[in-house]
Amino acid sequence: MVRDFVNESLSHDPIHGYIPFIAKAGLPSGEVAEQEIIDHPWVQRMRQIHQLQTAWWVFPSAEHMRFQHILGAMHLSSLAIEHWYDSLADACPNVPSRAYVESLVRMAALLHDVGHGPFGHFFDDHYLDQFGLTHEVIGGVIIEQELGELLRRIRRNPRGSLQPLEELEPSQIAWLIRRPKRGAKDEDGHPDWLRKLRSLFSGIYTVDNMDFVLRDAYMTGYNTRAFDLHRILHYTFFTPAGLTIHARGLPTLINFIETRANLFRTVYFHRTVRALDLALEDLFAETMQHLFQGNPVDNLETYRALTESSFLVDVQRWATSPQAELRELGHRWRQILSREVQWKMASEKTLNFHSGMAERTSIFSAPDLILQRVRDRLPISLQKIPLKIDVARHYHRPSGRLPAGGQNFLLDPAVGTPQELSDDDLFRALPMSFCIFRLYSQDHGHDAIVNAALNTVLGDVVDAKTNM
Repeated sequence: MVRDFVNESLSHDPIHGYIPFIAKAGLPSGEVAEQEIIDHPWVQRMRQIHQLQTAWWVFPSAEHMRFQHILGAMHLSSLAIEHWYDSLADACPNVPSRAYVESLVRMAALLHDVGHGPFGHFFDDHYLDQFGLTHEVIGGVIIEQELGELLRRIRRNPRGSLQPLEELEPSQIAWLIRRPKRGAKDEDGHPDWLRKLRSLFSGIYTVDNMDFVLRDAYMTGYNTRAFDLHRILHYTFFTPAGLTIHARGLPTLINFIETRANLFRTVYFHRTVRALDLALEDLFAETMQHLFQGNPVDNLETYRALTESSFLVDVQRWATSPQAELRELGHRWRQILSREVQWKMASEKTLNFHSGMAERTSIFSAPDLILQRVRDRLPISLQKIPLKIDVARHYHRPSGRLPAGGQNFLLDPAVGTPQELSDDDLFRALPMSFCIFRLYSQDHGHDAIVNAALNTVLGDVVDAKTNM
């Protein structure tokens, strides 16, 4: 095809180079450009929410926002369709045009984080959860109710134009970004090609996690070229089973999985990052009572104005409030913002879980029980000292069959037909998950004793499981 350089603009990105998008200038009347979605207040709001919820307080160069990430994910979705569309069309005869599919996934990638609140996933866990919501559910509402009419009027992307009768369906975009659940019936009524495209957003490797691994590794200084993206794209394709990787690409995929796990260990689960999270937990509920109340879905306009920028400005002002409650909260926030973190790591232990180790049904899924057993093993004089336990979990790979739409498959020429990736011997050699157990106290005066107690508790449990 001939590129439309008149309507195309470029954004430069340190990870992907030039990211093309359709600009407003010169488009026919009534047509909406990708730029209008990018410039929409809901999307521009992502400039005010950090990609790394608290790690930017620990890694000085990791100041990047979710806005850069969603542009990168949008670009990756185009690269994926460039490599994978022909195989999708072979696997699903009724697939729409390449331009429709590409525009659909570009908008899904651009908008997949649009429902996030301050501090990203922390906000999901410590505010949205009370309403049974996630940022993905809120994002779906925003896509359909706030952006739907604009999305329907997108007619082109940098690689092509939709067919005359094609129109982007906002509900399909909203469905793509929602993580599938085991046993859910939300597959009903969706065409096979759309169910397969969900693997770009939910699965072992997606346009979301491939971008954030590259971006976070680069911005934190962990690794400037974290994994071989283009080899994964090259060896991936669709089959009637779903998104499939050729056996030649599997070692590269495993390298990606291991790199992502190492980012969790060294960045997202850094001891000071987790200490900051513990500090936030101590005052977040009380803080939110003064900043935002109720279900965000019921008050989207106010929620749109709630960002990390507004949040941090407001809590800093409280330190001089005439109200005693706000003033005390403000002083506690000033301590966090000055990195005067109350909790100091006293002990740490990492455990890897492999196939056959049922972490969820063991003591490892009950942190409070571990903490109580640790206290029982401390000298009587120390059993009431302030302690907090933090359990950071990361899942390398699925421990069982994923819900439809999130599955990945492997094609080994020696077998001849795609097999679920989790069944492959090489893939199963990876741990299922790891847990980092940390105990925090308010000073380092008793670290050795606390560490010995934690090691005893976890050692007893591991030995008991081994001898069963």
